[in-house]
Amino acid sequence: MTSREQDIFRIVHEPIDPAALARLVRADDDGAVVTFDGCVRNHSAGRRTLFLEYEAYEPMALAKMREIGAELHRQFAIDSVAIVHRLGRLEIGDTSVFIAVSAPHRHAAFDACRFAIDTLKRTVPIWKKEYFEDGAVWAEGEFPAVPDETPSAKSAS
Repeated sequence: MTSREQDIFRIVHEPIDPAALARLVRADDDGAVVTFDGCVRNHSAGRRTLFLEYEAYEPMALAKMREIGAELHRQFAIDSVAIVHRLGRLEIGDTSVFIAVSAPHRHAAFDACRFAIDTLKRTVPIWKKEYFEDGAVWAEGEFPAVPDETPSAKSAS
């Protein structure tokens, strides 16, 4: 089974409305809607976070999100899915990613929702930069490493 017409995959630059998305995936024959609301927290690795910025390779990110949706329909007995990720500057408490999965039974909805967020974090080209009082860093493992530009590396070329 592939993604359905009512499935929702979006990259947005405005605030996400979780309640509206959860309503959009719910149908009369569903017994469960499981959601994941990834929100900006005020700390990371012992440092106070001021805000985050997200960037993406949008066409590929949307394609990968659709692939995740298709895989959810193949692996789990679900009805619909919504995966929405926000880009740009996000403040503490803002929703950065929202996933909703509807299904006739809760087990499939829970399993599919967890699979969706875990797969999104591993495969979708969206990167997070965290801003602190003393500087900013790209979140570990979420942005390509910059080549070493030490004098010895330069002289080897």
